[in-house]
Amino acid sequence: MFFLLATFMMVSLSMVQNQGVDVKLPVAATSRSQDRSDDSVSISVTESGNYFYNKESATLEQLIGHLQLLKSSQTDPKVFINGDALADFEDVVAVLDEVRKLGITKIAIETQKKK
Repeated sequence: MFFLLATFMMVSLSMVQNQGVDVKLPVAATSRSQDRSDDSVSISVTESGNYFYNKESATLEQLIGHLQLLKSSQTDPKVFINGDALADFEDVVAVLDEVRKLGITKIAIETQKKK
């Protein structure tokens, strides 16, 4: 019975899908999972400095336009930022700054749990 419960838990945890582009997330000892809703968005910053809005390639200006539409269509949007561990810190901060300028307060920076 315990084995079945443990198996069910492991399978259900593996079904959580990342909405962003696959990047090598930085490691953090305080990392914890966040609830993702269907209307949350993911912004990815790759090692080469490319931006993605829900797996769709975009420039910083295009990201701002997407975020403005998001803010106007939802009262309390949720944004997940996942930057590659080797991405330029300035690129990730630029995204965070633009999200905050628009008044979006539910922001999560995605990390991996330290092993």
